[in-house]
Amino acid sequence: MRLRKEQGVLEKLMEYKELMIFRKETERLDLRKIFMDELPVKAEFGTGKGQFIVEMAKRNPEINFIGVELRDQVLLKAVKKASDENIKNVKFLIADVNEIDAIFEENSLDGLYLNFSDPWPKKRHYKRRLTYRDFIRKYDFILKDDSWIEFKTDNLLLFQFTLNELADLKLPMRKISLDVHLDSRFEDNIMTEYEDKFSRNGNKIMSVTFKAH
Repeated sequence: MRLRKEQGVLEKLMEYKELMIFRKETERLDLRKIFMDELPVKAEFGTGKGQFIVEMAKRNPEINFIGVELRDQVLLKAVKKASDENIKNVKFLIADVNEIDAIFEENSLDGLYLNFSDPWPKKRHYKRRLTYRDFIRKYDFILKDDSWIEFKTDNLLLFQFTLNELADLKLPMRKISLDVHLDSRFEDNIMTEYEDKFSRNGNKIMSVTFKAH
């Protein structure tokens, strides 16, 4: 369902400017200047209402986090959540994942989370899936060499597509799971809003962690 555009959202986000990242269209982000420290930085692409990224930041104060979301009215809820909980090691960015290699500097991120990305179920839309090889090449550009990408979905088609892409590209994989909630390797799993909803509906949550090179 397409969200109706809400008036005044950007103005509301400006009220939380200490949590927001604003950039000129022609410049890449200098993460050290943004966070004013040397801590590693991990990002979530498609951060939604922020349940996952805010909890990750709470549990991991030694890491900085960036929540990237295209829909500003959804991101506002994530920003409010971080503000209400007084989280200092997370910031948020309105951006299209298609443009991330023009937004982040080369080898600047220490990890990436792709949680419940749009499955784009029609065959003709496969290139829009965030685990399509063109996106993976962009992740390779912005991630440091030893970084991993953690991917979760409840969509079997998207999960199979992802595993096939990774196999074709001969990329390292680990922690492949067909049911995260029954897998002891995921005892510290943090659920997103979608995961919470899908799990209550009886959907199995699948996951794979991989490198982009």
